[in-house]
Amino acid sequence: MATVAEPQPVVIEESIATKLVRALGRAPVHLVLMLIAILWLIPTAGLFVTSLLTPTDQAEGGWWNFLFQPSAWTFENYRNMFDNDSIVDALIITAQVTLGATILPILVASLAAYALAWIEFPGRDWIFLTVIALLLVPIQMALIPMFSLYNRLSLFDTIPGLILFHSAFALPFAIFLLRNFFAGIPRDLMEAARIDGASELRLFFKVVLPLGIPAIASLAIFQVLFVWNDLLIGLVMAQNNQPIAPELASQLRQFGSNLDVLAPAAFFSAVIPLTIFALFQRYFVQGLLAGSVK
Repeated sequence: MATVAEPQPVVIEESIATKLVRALGRAPVHLVLMLIAILWLIPTAGLFVTSLLTPTDQAEGGWWNFLFQPSAWTFENYRNMFDNDSIVDALIITAQVTLGATILPILVASLAAYALAWIEFPGRDWIFLTVIALLLVPIQMALIPMFSLYNRLSLFDTIPGLILFHSAFALPFAIFLLRNFFAGIPRDLMEAARIDGASELRLFFKVVLPLGIPAIASLAIFQVLFVWNDLLIGLVMAQNNQPIAPELASQLRQFGSNLDVLAPAAFFSAVIPLTIFALFQRYFVQGLLAGSVK
């Protein structure tokens, strides 16, 4: 039996004039975005060029004088940076704190958000309102009470203490973000999984968590950027185990002319969170529920 070919959709090609009109209509927006990007990249480019200059060249003039002189650049500054034990230790501490303060709140917040979104229990709405209210509490209000508490619990100037501090203040926003996302999962999908006999834990790990990867990745990016670049908490809650931002601020006060070490350290510390953002940025535009239902 002969099969009837399905009619193919007619593709109408746009004329060159139509494409030109559309491009001209978008040109002002593109120009504004390009201007913003250039203004945002100028300090980063200046820091990068400064990190490649010798102390003599740094004293001669601004970095823009050497922007198009690659012959004056040297990577010896980065070797000197890695020979600085305090900066290397600060980078290691920052990596440990960032890793712990990203994984811990995501684990706790995802479980709490699932419970607030899909498990019926007394006082659920009041707990969620309390979480929202905690978003209004600034970190500065808790510094003195937390400082006293950390002294009593021997958590001051420790890596676990910094991880717990960052995690505690990240939980309200993390729970709020993930709960709103989990609540948007189609109810039919959840009920179908329950009819198939899935327990709450299996439902969480097999259905909710895979669908929540875009929101979790976005939350991880926010947390990494905040913890890695944090100055206030590391400055107040640590003394000998300070992360990279307080360490750079401390060395800048003590050795203000030591730019051949501080500039590469500052640029290196800025590249890491930018790299993480570049690796996970696709989750911001990925369809949150793409492919979950048919």
